[in-house]
Order: sequence, then C-alpha cells, then structure tokens
Amino acid sequence: MIDPVTDVKGARPDEQITTNPADASQRMRMQTPMIAVAPWVIAILVLLFLPLVFTNNSALTIMNQMSITIIFALAYNMLLGQAGMLSFGHAVYAGVGGFACMHIMNMTDFFASIPLVILPIFGGLFGMGLAMIVGSFSTRSAGTVFAMISLGVGELIAASSVIIVAFFGGEEGVSGDRTYAQPFFGVEFLQQIEVYYLTAAWVIVSALLMFLWSRTPVGRMANAVRDNPERAEFLGYSSRWVRFYSFVASGFFAGIAGGLFAINYEILTEENLNTTSSGVILLVTFLGGVGFFFGPIIGAVVFTLVQTVLSLQTELWAFYAGSLFLATVMFFPGGLAGLLMMHVPVFKLGKAGHLVMPYIKTLIPAAIGVLGLAALVEMTFHYRHAATGDNEMTVFWTTFDSHTLLPWLIAGAITIIGLGIARATAPDLKEAWNEANTAGGGA
Repeated sequence: MIDPVTDVKGARPDEQITTNPADASQRMRMQTPMIAVAPWVIAILVLLFLPLVFTNNSALTIMNQMSITIIFALAYNMLLGQAGMLSFGHAVYAGVGGFACMHIMNMTDFFASIPLVILPIFGGLFGMGLAMIVGSFSTRSAGTVFAMISLGVGELIAASSVIIVAFFGGEEGVSGDRTYAQPFFGVEFLQQIEVYYLTAAWVIVSALLMFLWSRTPVGRMANAVRDNPERAEFLGYSSRWVRFYSFVASGFFAGIAGGLFAINYEILTEENLNTTSSGVILLVTFLGGVGFFFGPIIGAVVFTLVQTVLSLQTELWAFYAGSLFLATVMFFPGGLAGLLMMHVPVFKLGKAGHLVMPYIKTLIPAAIGVLGLAALVEMTFHYRHAATGDNEMTVFWTTFDSHTLLPWLIAGAITIIGLGIARATAPDLKEAWNEANTAGGGA
C-alpha cells in the first residue's frame, strides 16, 4: 500500500532533496537549460565578432541583407512550416511595413523625437494591421484557396503601388534619411557598422520571439492544424482562429523585416512587395528547410551569399540558385537543415567515422563534376552572348579563348569523369550510410 504522504518518486515532503551528479536523469535536467541557451549565446557571439573579420562596408551591407532575410524567412516559416499555409504574396506585409517606416522617417518632427532602434516596431505594427485585414477572410481555409487569395492580394497591392502614389511613391518609390532620428545613447547611425549592430540586435530579438511563439499553445496548435485540422476541431480548437493568429504574428515580423530594410537602404520601391519578392522568400525558406526552426536561417544565409557574392562573379547566378532549389526539392525535401539533421542519429550511434571516406570518395568527385558542368554553362553563355570579337573569358580564375576546342574538351572531360566517379562510388556510400544508421557493430 502506498503511503499517502509519499510523492510519486517515493520521497517524503520532509526529506531533504539532494543533487547527485552520478544520477544520469539529474545530469540531463541540469544540462537541458544550458543546451537550450547555448545556440543563442553562440549566435550573439558570432554576430558580435563578424565585423572584426569582415571589416569593409560591402561585407557589412551583405551581412545586413542576410539578417533582414533571416527575419523575413523565419516570419514566412510561421505560415508555411508551422501552420501549413502556402503564401504567394507575403512580401506585401514586409513592403507595407517598410513603406510605413519610410513615411515616418519623412515626418521630421515626429521622427526626431524617437530613437531609430524602435522604428522597426512601427513597420511590424503596419504589417500586422494589414495581416489582420487580409487574414480575416483568407484564413478561413488553407491549401489552394489560401494560396490563391494570397497571390491575388499580393498582385493587387503591387499593382496599387503605381496608382496610390501618395503612399507608395509610384515608380520612383519613397526615400528617407535615418540620421534624422533621435540619437540612441549618442549613436546617430551614420556609419554602416552602427546599422549592422542595430540589425543584428533585431535579428536576435525577433528570432527569439518567434521561437518562443512556436512554444506557446497557439504555436503548438498551429502544427496540429497543419497536420490534421479536423482532429484539432474535435479537440475544441478553431482551425480558422489558429491560422489567423499565426498569420497576424507572421505579418508583424515580416513588417519588422521591412522596417529594417528601410533603415538599411533608405529607399523602398515596388520591387519590395511584388510577386518576385514573395517567390524569393518562398525559395529561401524551402531551401533551408520548412520543417525546422533554424532551416530558414540556413536558407537565408545561402541565398544571400548566392545573390550577392556569386552575382559579382557571373550573370547566371539566378540560374544556379534555381538549380540548387530544384535539386533540393527533388533529392532533399527537408531542405539543407533536413540534410544536416539526417546525421544526428549517426552521431548518436557513434558511427560518424564510417561516413568520412565514402563522403570523400563520392562528394569530392561530384563537386568537381558540377564545377565542370558550370564551366560548360558559362562557356555556352559567353559564346552565344559575347560581343563580336570578344573571344576571351575567365572561369575559375583561368582566362582562355572560348572559341577554341580545347577548353570545351577539358571542361567536358572534367564533368564526365567527376560525375562518373561519383556515380560509381554511390553504392558504397549508400551501404556505408545504412551501416552507420544501424545500431550495433563497431564504432
């Protein structure tokens, strides 16, 4: 018979509870908070010290763009990844938030009375307000209906940008000057490094708030509504209202991203809210992985590097970005984050060493083959579009005549040999992968 004054663990209330470091369960409970906090501490440290590594203004601008894209992608993932709502017009909420911030910048008296650091909040409020209006009728159902409504709203507002000139500024857009704001502890944000730290702070705050949102009852129920809305209804939750709250919260953080864009670039145009921008953020989110919270962060980093760094090297950067997206959809539906998380069981089993040599034998030749294929693409583009008499081109820091046969033979041979070796060694990699994911055996 159980003593009524004894708790479920068999300890009396008057007994002293001691911590035993040898107890595995107690060690796990002590380690859990540290494990949860560690990624945020690492992220803060990385953002603090990145400007010490990349010091020029162009690098700071790229990192600012990366941070803005991270916030926008995380906001979009609140819809697609957590609530299962595919939106083709989500850029309008970031755009409207950004335009609102630009107009606040131009309200000289009011803007001079507020610090610049709180300006993104106004962008978030305007984005949230628009999301409340649109969400009142678009979140009645998910799936195709929601996707088509989001596309229609996006096109409607984008078309209005050249009609409602007073707000959107027409084809020229709206510009402003962030330095008119009230100094924040003496900082006037005249230098790019100051804007970087402002943007980095908002990245941490926004990401943390969105992560905490995903742990709230509404965030949890969004996952349930995404997977099985009928069952969620049977449990007493309104699928429509769960989608509505998720939609409004996503619009708020999208508006914050728009406000940060206004601060960084001091100009917004129709391009900030058209369908192309909405398609880009969909690509970014899916590329990173919609099933993981950190997936959009990876996608934003990779896409920004492709869009900025790779675009300086080739005019075909969009082609490579599309190819990467297509390969992700076909072979890694979980995105880049899913590809990384596939290796977690391998590390838990202590068999990661089994994959080192198979990866080297397969992935290095595959990468060489892909680079050879990229060289063929670049040579074809140059051959077809270069001006008459412009026969020389540079690929991978090598200058040659694209109208001679030898470069084509070399690039073709590299492509065939590299991809051929990768295909020949792929069965061994598959066998090593299956072995590494099987419990038992040697490490």
